[in-house]
Amino acid sequence: MSFFDDGEDTEPRPSARAPRQQPGDRPTAAHAPRRPAPRRAGALPVDHHTVVVRRRVAVGVGLVVLVLIILIVNGCLKSEKRQALKDYNHNVGRLARESDEHVSRPLFSTLTNAGAKSALNVQVQVDQLRIQAQELVKRAKGLSVPGELASAQRDLLLALDLRMVGLAKLASLIPTALGSAGKQASTEVAGEMELFLASDVIYSQRVAPLIQQTLADNGIHGIGTVPSRFLPNVGWLEPTTTLARISGKASSSASGPVSGNHGSALKGVSVGTNTLEGEPTLNHVSGGSSPTFTVMLENSGEFPETNVKADVTVTASGKQFKASHVVEKTEPGRVVNVDIPVTGIPLGVASKIEVNIEGVPGENDLENNKGTFLAIFGR
Repeated sequence: MSFFDDGEDTEPRPSARAPRQQPGDRPTAAHAPRRPAPRRAGALPVDHHTVVVRRRVAVGVGLVVLVLIILIVNGCLKSEKRQALKDYNHNVGRLARESDEHVSRPLFSTLTNAGAKSALNVQVQVDQLRIQAQELVKRAKGLSVPGELASAQRDLLLALDLRMVGLAKLASLIPTALGSAGKQASTEVAGEMELFLASDVIYSQRVAPLIQQTLADNGIHGIGTVPSRFLPNVGWLEPTTTLARISGKASSSASGPVSGNHGSALKGVSVGTNTLEGEPTLNHVSGGSSPTFTVMLENSGEFPETNVKADVTVTASGKQFKASHVVEKTEPGRVVNVDIPVTGIPLGVASKIEVNIEGVPGENDLENNKGTFLAIFGR
């Protein structure tokens, strides 16, 4: 043996290339499946508790978002509902004002001293007013009515329809009333006037109170409903008075001659933009302790009147606050707005407001000269 043979590994070296695996052979370490790479340093496994907490937080956030959406939608619906109620009240007031100013006032102006006019012209004018009243009924039917005001809407339509029917019947009676049978026809004319009175009662006792109650139930205060009075005064319900007014001639009676109809009527009261509604409605009025009352005074007679006095008395906290104003002259059928400031009214307490138009010489009916209102004044 050679020196270099001592200690030399005589076993063959393994091949660098792994032998090819034959079918049926068991996998060796070289052919074992690779294990997943070890987790990076610092990355911790997510345990079950963390997953549950994250899910609960996500659910909580979702619930908060849902509640906010519901609150926003509910607020929008409430705001929309309140606006719908205000719009209806405004539209009813517009119809009532047009009925009084553009139908009632021209009607009784036309009927007064109609005997000195052409019967045909008077009949045509009354029929034209009937058409206007019919248009008001049509517009009222087209109003957008909130569900809570369905009853008020039915009564409004009834009141306006009564006025339209009354005008139609008056138009048919005009030729007779202005003819030789005027005395007999005056009874029928006075009877038809009761339709106008009925419409006024329905509006003042049903329509306006129902609207005000619904507004208050929805937290809406300080917004009045425009009053409406189609029949100027109850004198038109008396056949003899009606005949005298239409013919322009003084009627006679056992007590002696009548010089004619004299009188004034209270058509409404407002404070700023607030139109006061008669008791028992409680009005909420802003403007401080020294408000200015605007009194709508009408000459409901047949003659001009002078020195017509309007009084306002406010009773609050056991004290009375009074003010007056004198109108130098009023004309038949015309309405005058009289501004009467009253100072020192306590704020935040219930107050009783009494408005009175003092009678003029020769005036017998004073029922339509006064009005009583309840209110709370604020800043």
